[in-house]
Amino acid sequence: MGIAGRARRGVVAGAAFVVGAMVLSACGGSAGADDGKGGRGGKESGDQGARIVISAEDGSAGASINKTGVKVSDGRLTDVRMTVAETGQDVPGAVSADGVSWKPKEQLERGTKYRIAARAKGGDGRPTSANSVFTTVSPDNSFIGTYTPDDGSTVGVGMPVSFRFDKAITDRKSVQKGITVTSSSGQEVVGHWFDGQRLDFRPQDYWKAGSKVTMKIDLDGVEGANGVFGVQKKTVNFTIGRSQVSTVDVGTQTMTVKRDGKVLKSVPISAGSAENPTYNGQMVISEKFKETRMNGSTVGFGGEYDIPDVPHAMRLTTSGTFLHGNYWYPKGNPPFGRQGTSHGCVGLADVQGAQGDTEAKWFYDNSLLGDVVIVKNSPDDTVAPDNGLNGWNMSWSQWTADSVA
Repeated sequence: MGIAGRARRGVVAGAAFVVGAMVLSACGGSAGADDGKGGRGGKESGDQGARIVISAEDGSAGASINKTGVKVSDGRLTDVRMTVAETGQDVPGAVSADGVSWKPKEQLERGTKYRIAARAKGGDGRPTSANSVFTTVSPDNSFIGTYTPDDGSTVGVGMPVSFRFDKAITDRKSVQKGITVTSSSGQEVVGHWFDGQRLDFRPQDYWKAGSKVTMKIDLDGVEGANGVFGVQKKTVNFTIGRSQVSTVDVGTQTMTVKRDGKVLKSVPISAGSAENPTYNGQMVISEKFKETRMNGSTVGFGGEYDIPDVPHAMRLTTSGTFLHGNYWYPKGNPPFGRQGTSHGCVGLADVQGAQGDTEAKWFYDNSLLGDVVIVKNSPDDTVAPDNGLNGWNMSWSQWTADSVA
């Protein structure tokens, strides 16, 4: 029984990926020391009282979820309390070591009303206070982008940086400028828009093994579309592991695994059948599952298969192409690896239950997200660059031509 796989000519989505979205304003609610006449004092007419500035002005909407905080000049903060207006729940925060600023410990929620009450004491010993009630930018007026890979991860040499935005971006140049990706290898990294919601970054060739990659996201306040602002501001770091590139030759039904240029192993595989051939091209492992269900009806096939426990499955395309263990291959002649029987996936010999010393388990255990699997000599077309994390199937000139930075 064949398996798995992929709706023919499936659509792409970006990978799995996470991100924030947002902001509009900053403003500034402030208060100085009480001058004893019912007004606001401050650094006027020689007054040396402390002056508190709350970044989100009282009564404002569209406040930043990243930049909201409190600062004081000519004094030190003595107490700051921030709460969710609707529930009264405290928002944890911390005063700086020098006592002149305070900020929340975590990113604020979008579309939420908050209260800040701050007190400080000036150099002259006089106390002062300031208050602000404000609402953060709404989800309707902000965008977020999920991304891959995760911060702190170690990935294979083929892993691109891939963003999927939750709203269509019309000012692609401003958004792309808000994301920079650099590598300790010195490789030039360029962004490419597949459509208004997906932006990937990669170097011309695979990442150098062992390099460190830094992604700086500075989209807070960036207008990605009319009246829609970004909210994310963070730095993501990940490491490129050893170089592992595996080549599936459909003509011989074998896969050769190379690590750092040296052959580790050659194993028999079962590729797609003549009716459902496997895509050619360079594909990147984007997900790994020790066991997963594969149902043909979810990827464009009818009731041809529904296997609840496919072992050692690794996703190669969004449309459903996997490299996975196969325990249902017909027993007897021909032996495993003599013919393609799947619905487009690449199968490795395995046993039910994802246990035992099998070729599939060995490859699963020795693979990272971001490792490259190249398929050649299949009668099918080359996989579309946006079907999974597979932009390597686009020439460098094509890739850079659609960059707007």
